[in-house]
Amino acid sequence: MTDQPQVKTEKRFTFGTLILLLLPILLLAGVILLFLNTGGGLDLRSPAPIENLTIERYRLDHGKIELHVQNTGPEALTIASVIVNEAVMPFEVTPDATIPRLGRAMVKVNYSWNEGEAYAVRIFTSNAIPFDVEIPVAFVTPEPETKTFISFTLIGVYVGVIPIFLGIFWLPALRTLGKKWMIFLMALTTGLLLYLGLDTLNEALEQAAELPATYQGIGLIGIGAVAAYMLLEMIDSPKSAERSETSQRMSIAWRIALGIGIHNLGEGLAIGAAYNVGEIALGTFLVVGFIIQNITEGLGIIAPISKDRPTIGQLALLGLLGGAPAIFGAWIGGYTPSPFLAVLFLAIGTGAIFQVAVEIGRLIQKDTAKLPMPGAIFSGVLVGMLMLWVTGIFIK
Repeated sequence: MTDQPQVKTEKRFTFGTLILLLLPILLLAGVILLFLNTGGGLDLRSPAPIENLTIERYRLDHGKIELHVQNTGPEALTIASVIVNEAVMPFEVTPDATIPRLGRAMVKVNYSWNEGEAYAVRIFTSNAIPFDVEIPVAFVTPEPETKTFISFTLIGVYVGVIPIFLGIFWLPALRTLGKKWMIFLMALTTGLLLYLGLDTLNEALEQAAELPATYQGIGLIGIGAVAAYMLLEMIDSPKSAERSETSQRMSIAWRIALGIGIHNLGEGLAIGAAYNVGEIALGTFLVVGFIIQNITEGLGIIAPISKDRPTIGQLALLGLLGGAPAIFGAWIGGYTPSPFLAVLFLAIGTGAIFQVAVEIGRLIQKDTAKLPMPGAIFSGVLVGMLMLWVTGIFIK
């Protein structure tokens, strides 16, 4: 007599399973409630008030200063007074002077400021705790109107679109190179991306320092970078083995353009924010520096497809994907600068850039499996990193 094969039955998610999953959570809620009511035998009252008011941005108009603030402390706070250059000024708070935890408000101060001068603004809460903001150069904050909209658009075009397309114009020259030079170019692209990823991560860390501690900037960077890396891996992995090499190389080019595009979005945010606070000279300096740097990024986009025959339309879309986000970044930074969005975008860009660098490394390893060229790979990666380091000198 032969044994009958056992049929495995798939287990179902039942109401009893739900109860078992919820039980530890309900018990935990009870423990927390007990602790809050009893204090665990400790006096949990703070001897001094703990308050934190983040001044997210300011806006200047003729005869008034508007401060956009958020309460990032553990409890509600009340704005009691506003001092501008050591003078107590009348003010209004919308919607209310008492701001709940993580609540936002706008403080409007009637003050006849003079264009081009610097001002120090200090806000006192009802517990006499001060919070300061510096206005380095006073001028009317740009409004979303046709003139400034076009100006920020042109900044994005100069920073992102034009240099990326100029880098793409190297494609005909790259096609004349031999296999060894092609491997060198792929390694150079890897070097460009590695440096770009490190630079983007550094920018994200700098922006995270501007975030209130409540938002846990380092954690936000980790979430954005890891999510972007894993998402690109998930999208590409299932069918990568079934596609032709040409299709795989074009996929890499698209992802390089995407990663660079998110990076350029962060650059646009920085430039727009510099203009927004009146640092016009810094903004102009950033524009020139980014133009010099981004032409090498265009080279990185086309390197994987240099021996293929992409259409004009594909090249145009690659250039727009890599460069056009700088326009959107300039709009956001110029009109509503947000350190939170800057950190998030830069973190996503970091993960995307490193994922593409790893993917190109796999492609190089595949191409050199039978004929290793460590010299070409080493020099290519090093030259790529040095190119961005040198061009970065014009920016930093």
